This record gives sequence, C-alpha cells and structure tokens, in this order.
Amino acid sequence: MGSGRAFVRRVAHPVVRNQARLASTAQGQAIKKFINHGDDTPGLSCKDYSKTLHLPRPPIPPYAKVTEIAEAYSERTTAALYRQQWEERKDKEFFILHDGPPYANGHLHIGHAVNKILKDIINRFQLLQGKRVHYSAGWDCHGLPIENKALVGLDPSASPTKIRQVSRHYASVSVNIQRREFEQMKILADFSDPWTYRTYDKEYEIRQLRVFQQMVKKGLIVRRYRPIWWSPASGTALAEGELVYDDSHKSKSVYVKFPIKREDMSPELRKGFDSTLLEDLNFLVWTTTPWTLPSNMAVAINEEIDYVIARGEHNIIIAADAVEPLPDKMGTSLGSDILGTKYHHYYQKPDAPPNPVFSARWVKADSGTGVVHCAPGHGADDYFTMTSAGLLEDHPLVSPVDGKGEYTEDILGHVPHSRLGGSLIGRSVQDKGNEEVLRQLREAGRSIHVKQIKHKYPYDWKTKTPVITRATSQWFASIADVKEKALKVLENVKFHPEAGRARLESFIRERSEWCISRQRNWGVPIPALHDIATDEAYLSAESLDHIIPVLEKHGIDYWWEGPVEDFIPPHLQGKNLRKGTDTMDVWFDSGSSWSLLGNLHGEKQEGGPRISDVCLEGSDQHRGWFQSLLLTRIIAAAEGEETAPYKTVITHGFVLDEHGRKMSKSDGNVISPLAVINGTEQKSKLPVYGADVLRLWTASADYTDDMAIGQNILKQSAESYRKLRNSARFMLGVLAIPNKGPVDQLQSTKPGMGLIERWIMDRLYQTERTCREAYERYQFHRVVHALTDFSTISLSAQYFSFRKDAIYCDAQDQTRAAIVTVMKNLLHVYKGLLAPILPLVAEEIHEAEQKIIRASQVSRAEELTLEKRLNKESVFMQPWPVVDSAWEDTEARETMEILLAIRSSVLGLLEKARAGKGLGSSDEAVVYLADASSGAAPHHVFQLLQTHEPLLSTVFGTSYAWTTSQIPNNTDQNAWEFTDNIEISQCPLTITVRGSPKTKCPRCWKWTKPSKDALCERCTKALM
Repeated sequence: MGSGRAFVRRVAHPVVRNQARLASTAQGQAIKKFINHGDDTPGLSCKDYSKTLHLPRPPIPPYAKVTEIAEAYSERTTAALYRQQWEERKDKEFFILHDGPPYANGHLHIGHAVNKILKDIINRFQLLQGKRVHYSAGWDCHGLPIENKALVGLDPSASPTKIRQVSRHYASVSVNIQRREFEQMKILADFSDPWTYRTYDKEYEIRQLRVFQQMVKKGLIVRRYRPIWWSPASGTALAEGELVYDDSHKSKSVYVKFPIKREDMSPELRKGFDSTLLEDLNFLVWTTTPWTLPSNMAVAINEEIDYVIARGEHNIIIAADAVEPLPDKMGTSLGSDILGTKYHHYYQKPDAPPNPVFSARWVKADSGTGVVHCAPGHGADDYFTMTSAGLLEDHPLVSPVDGKGEYTEDILGHVPHSRLGGSLIGRSVQDKGNEEVLRQLREAGRSIHVKQIKHKYPYDWKTKTPVITRATSQWFASIADVKEKALKVLENVKFHPEAGRARLESFIRERSEWCISRQRNWGVPIPALHDIATDEAYLSAESLDHIIPVLEKHGIDYWWEGPVEDFIPPHLQGKNLRKGTDTMDVWFDSGSSWSLLGNLHGEKQEGGPRISDVCLEGSDQHRGWFQSLLLTRIIAAAEGEETAPYKTVITHGFVLDEHGRKMSKSDGNVISPLAVINGTEQKSKLPVYGADVLRLWTASADYTDDMAIGQNILKQSAESYRKLRNSARFMLGVLAIPNKGPVDQLQSTKPGMGLIERWIMDRLYQTERTCREAYERYQFHRVVHALTDFSTISLSAQYFSFRKDAIYCDAQDQTRAAIVTVMKNLLHVYKGLLAPILPLVAEEIHEAEQKIIRASQVSRAEELTLEKRLNKESVFMQPWPVVDSAWEDTEARETMEILLAIRSSVLGLLEKARAGKGLGSSDEAVVYLADASSGAAPHHVFQLLQTHEPLLSTVFGTSYAWTTSQIPNNTDQNAWEFTDNIEISQCPLTITVRGSPKTKCPRCWKWTKPSKDALCERCTKALM
C-alpha cells in the first residue's frame, strides 16, 4: 500500500443509463419531515419512531451570543484566572512575558490589539503547559505628546509643577481608557493598579534612578557640548531611535564656491597645475542644508580620489568622477596633494584665519563634487571626524541656532557684516533663514546652481516634522565600550523571525553614544546640580546617594518643588548651585523596565531581576525598546555578569487595510479594535463580532509580515469562528444524549475500536502534535490552519457525516458507545487546542461539558475520574491535552486515504444523479465496486476494500456498498445508473451507483427495508 497518499486517476467517462426521479430529501430534512408529518409505514406512527431516535441535544445555541458569552466568562478567564494561577502555582516553573509598555495617549488602535492578543496567546498556551505565568501590563507615561496635550489651555508661564500635574492627570486618564479597552480583548491579566506598572509610578521612577546611578558609577554618563538631533517642533533633543525617515522630503541644494588664496595652497597643489589655473581658484561644495554654511569650519576631501580643476568663469576644484562634472577639466591631482591647502568662505570675518582641509574616507566622488562642506556644530559626522583629526581642540563649535530652530545673535560673532548676520537673526533655518542664505550667496556671486531635490531626511517620530542638527550641552550614555558585550549576549537570544537578529545587531553597531537628556518638564529628572556662575555640572554616584533618598521620601515632583539646599550633598556644601532642568529620554524610562522583574507581584527574586522568557513588540522596536532594554541592562550589570534581558525576541508587522494601504482617518479605512468587538453604526457598519473573532483574525495572519484587515476579511474570520464553534456544539450534543446501554463497559482503547474511530483518533493525534509544535514556535496561523482543516474536513465533512446515522439510530450497544467515547476524547482535546486563541468559546464548551458529565448516567468510578479532570472552574487550569502517541495509526490513516479517495469519485457520481433528477438523498443509492484488473488474483487494494466492505456504505453515505468481481446487470430498465472507471494506487476500479432495490425505513430513512417489513433489520434490533 505504501506510505503516500492514495493516488486516483480517472480512466474513462461515466456511463449514464435511463434516469427516473426517486423523490427524497437530505437526511436532516428527512428527520424533520419524519417528526413533523409522519409516514405511511404500518405499525408505529412516525412520531412514535422519532421518540426512539437518539438525537443530539446541544447545550449551547447554534449562533453564538457573543455579548452574553463575554459577560458569562470574562472574569473567569481573565483577571480571576490570572490571580488564581499565580496563587496556586507557586511551586511551578515560571514563564515570564515582559510587556513593552504602550504609550498612554488616547484610545487603542488595531496595532495595539494585535500586540496584546499575540502576547496573550503565548501566555495562555504556557498556562496550559502547567507554568506559573507572570505578565504585568505596563504603560509608558512620560514624554512630549502627553506634555503637549497638557499645555493646551495652560498659561504659557505655567510652572513645571503645574505642567507635570496636568500631564500626570492626562496620562492617568489615558491609562484607564486603555485598561478598559484591553480588558475587552479578554487578556489573561489583572489590569488593576497593584498588578500593573506605569512609568510615572514613584516606585518605578526610583528604580529607574537606581539603574541610572549604576551607569554614573561606571563613568558611562557624560555631559558634552556637541551636535545632536533636535526637533524644533518639540523643542527638545532626540535620540536616533526617535527618528523616522521620509524618502520624499524636498530640499533646496546649492553649489557654492569657497575661494583659495595662492598663499594658502599646498606646495603639491601649486606644483601640480599651471599657474594660470591657480588664479581665482575655488573649492566647489554641494550641500542640501544651505543654512549651515555660516557655521562652516572645514572642507573634507578623500586623499585617494583624483581631483581636477575645471576652467570657467571661476576655476574650481572638484573630483574627477563627480556626478555632475563641469566642462573644460584641466589637469589631474590626487587628493593627498590638496591636503595642507586652506580656504575662506563668504561668512568668515576678513581677519579670520583660513579654514583647513582634511581627508575623510566617507567622502565619495559619486555624490556631489567630492568636496564636502563641514559644519561640526550641525553635523555629527563632521564633529566626530574633525574631533578625531584634532581640528576642534582650539576652536569652539559654531552653532548659532536656538531651540526653535531660528538663528540667534551668536551669529554676529562669526559673520563679518552685521547686515548679513542681522538679516538672519530670528529666522527659521528650515524656512526663511535658508532662503535668505541662498539670496545672499546668489547676490554675492558665490553660488552657481540651486536645485530642489527629493531625498531621504529624518523627521521627529512624534510630531512628524523635519529635524535639524544643532550643538547643545546634553547628557550622553557612552556605549562604545559595551557594544561588544551587548552583541555577545545576543548570541544566546532566539529571534522570531530570525531576520530580527541582524536588524537589532546593526542598530547597536551603529551607536557610540546615546543622548539621554530631554529639555522637557514631564519626565524623570536627570538629578544633576549646576554651578550658577559657570554652569559646571555635578553628577556622581556620591551625589546620587544623597539625592535619590530625598526623592524616594518626597516623590519625584520634589525635584521641581523643593529647595536646592535639600539636594546638595555634604561634599558640595558651600557652592552656589541650581538644580538641572533636563529629564530622561522616554526610551530610558521604558528601557529600565527589566528591573521590575526583580520583584514579581511582591515576591522578591533572589539573585536580582529574572530574564524574560519572551519580549514581543512591533518590528520598529529593534531601534527602540529592544535596544534600550538591552543596553541599560548591560551597562547596569556588574562586570562579568552581563546577560540579555530576554531569551526570545518576537516581532510583528503593521496592520494595513484589505487593499494593502496604510490606515488613515482621511482615507476612511481605519478599523478600531473596539468597533470589531462591539460593532459600529458608522458608515462602514460592523456587526458585533466579539473578542474571539478579533483574536481569531489576529492568529490567522502571519504576523511576521504586515497584516491586512477589512470588512471582507472580518467576515471570513467570523465564518471560520462559527464553523469551529459548531463542531464543538455537535460533539456536545452527542454527549448530551442520555445513555441507556451498557456504558460501564465503554471501550476507549485502540484494539476495541473500528477503522473509522482509529482513523479519527490518528487525525486527532496528528492535529494535536501540529498545533502544539506551532504554538511552541509562535506560528499561530499554522494552528488556525490545522484546526480549521480538522474541524471542517476531518470532523464535519467526514467523521460526523460517517457517524451521524449510527449515533441517531443504532442500539446503545458497545459499538455505539465506542463512538461516544471517541467524541468525548475529541471534544476534550479540541477545546484545549482552541483555548489560547478563543478563550471565551473554550470556556463555554468547557462549562457545557462539565454539566453534561455531572448529569450523565455513568458509573461512579468514571464519574469521579472525569470530575477530577474537569472540576476546575476555568479550562485553562487543566493540563494541555496531549494525545498519546499510541493513537498514531499509520495503517488506519493509509486505509482511510484510499476509502476517502474512492468516496470522492462516488460523491461525484451521486451528484450527477442528482443533477439528472434521478436521485434525492444519497441514502437512496447503492454502490458497486468492481476489480477491473486483469490479474488472476484480486489487486491488494481491492482485497483491502473487501476486508472493510461493511464500512463502505458508512463512508460513502449510501444505503449499501458492495465489492464484486463483476457488477450485476441492472434488471430494471427504467432505473438510473452511473458508472465511472478510476485507478487508485495502481488498482483499476469500476464504480457504479444505482437506486436501492429496497424501500425506505420510516425510522432511519435508509433504503434498506424489505417491502413487507415495518422497519429495516437494524432498526428492528434497536427497538428490541
């Protein structure tokens, strides 16, 4: 037979004979008609026969009343369940999923729902594995967006204390809104304050300051005046992780001449070119930020690139392979020959010394002119390169731009004419100031060509506005010395998807410093003291030893409210000091959250904070929370004790509409998670789907990529939900049928079961194993696919169809009891497989199952066993329903593959009979299977069919099915007949379907009753 699937090949067209209509209906309709209208069969009336059938009694309605289900089971499967497992499993293995806190700003969007539901599926699966699950939901509560909301309506002169008070209130309101909305998604968590965290909690802030103190103690926190990303819209410094890049940003680029005097040329440059070319010689630079030209301090070239002098109205030096070369290139010189040359530019004072030229490897000939304008006060690359070259040791940075992005009066200290500098003061460098620089250069004849270009440019991630680079005094965490340690510990971390590893590693490699200071009021203060006269900052582990206890006693707001004297440590007494006004980067806030795991719901952990088993966030958090969480833990750890804060990192994509477009209110394609759960009366009306449909949609998508949602997609999820629930409903209905037979002798082991039961138990084994492996690998879409396939095909379309007749009509003997026992096993495992994704449905099934078991007439021994298994209030306090490998049955699987393949051909012939109006119900038909092989002995496949001949009519859904060496002639010339020839696993078969020669039994509606009898033989025995 082999181990592969049965192979079917059709070898001839079906033969069609005379067709005559035989009136009937499908089995379900027949039973209804049978019960309601009676029958002509002598003896008992149809109503009397109906009372003898064992019809299912489903304890749950056919259509889920999602609102009522949520009300009935929410507490049982969410907060109460979380507290119960936490208290009852103190001796069990921990599973910790550390929550990356969402920002406490308004209502939740669909991305929040995806994130929380994915986490919840993981936690619920681990709970079913017997673990003690720790999940403390959190909120990120500081930062600019909340402060901006607080400032609306406040007096511009409002004190920091007032701003913080209003900000805290707004964040608190948002937390409560999101708390209630998360609860509607049926998350396994207690969202009340004692079980959750907020970054504005006093205990959290003090813990964060302790982490900060460890970094200060190691000398990794420094204050520097250097260029940083700055958001004029937000009025604060930004870290790299707070930037987003717009590929369609438009800037005005300009080519500008920097004149070179003969006495400032290097000897090599003078020797390399004709003296006439050295007259009126200029460097030609190209820049997309003309506003930085007044702050120019050097030009960079590449000493390994060839440069030329291009003759024109002015002679200019550019790279030989420049992207936009000018005509009349005269002579060539290596970049190294130009080093030592100096130049002047338009915005220098006449008596100012010329500016230097230096070499940088990042200068390329295929971008611009190969000569790069450097303003280290407005560019990090310029700053670091010039610092390394020693060019800034005796020269302060030039950065005459304020926090609003406007030129300041400081420009007058560098620009030669007051009319030039004066016309720039107060103008925005991103707008009018930039235009004024271009005008001045054009009128002075210093610019050659201005062109608007579209290019990639950084934006503030919160305000979605362009940023600038300006030099300010900021606090930095130095990570240059810890990067390798961070990369080393990542080797022991698993990533799903694996591509996340390279992404996180690349962001870490690119960083050398982390700007952690922000110029805002709503945040955790950087508790530094400053000399009032010199602005010298004092921040040390010793000073923090004094300051942190003060804040721990009075609260963080005391930094703004209390007198400076309370914060001055003994070793600084006598100095005239003020408190610093900078607050910490919000990424430092949330990045310190690993320290929470040292105290799990009041249980202090020996050895310090535990490592989270899983951290799961959006893919954008590689540059955000995943990175800050890792870096703060590595920096704060004792030498030699560095570990990653997580064992597994999981990332998900973003949610798009069903056409693949980004969701936007202006496009009207936004779908809120609460609208899916509770429905909406808006233009794009959604029905009340409930939390389980939202969860099923989430689990169905491959979250490692972007996901799509829309009305059509949600309809598909709702239909899948209905089918999954209805399979359980049918099994519950079967179990609810009162048992009157010898149920104390139920056979639930493989030797006592027939082929069909062995096959469905093998399918259950395969499905449970597939689902378990997929849950363990966080591949929830595979779980949904396996469950849907098992429910709609293996159960509904096959097993239930095969066994309905026996359940309804057979005597309550051991054979039927074995079927019921299998149904019990199926249901018990099925609800467990569903539970992590559909907790409400699982609880509904579980409660109904409990009630059936308690009400059933089973032996006392079995009742005690079952109640012991099911007496827990929630389905999640049961163990995971592992199906023993003893149920794996290759023989049953391969045999049923052959029977199911033949069944497909039989169903095709029956459908043709219906189309020809010769057949109503499949019960009216009989099937003949003939061995069409030419061998002397029957083919081994045909021998298999002969062995299982009693089951063939059950599998085909007909009244009879026979195997035969030759199909008998049809003696009724008016009867219909359909024939087909197929080849299955190299066995040629002839299949013929005809009308049954017998009549319809008024009890079971099978066409198996001899005309003179009241009932068929099977029903007669059932009623004895």
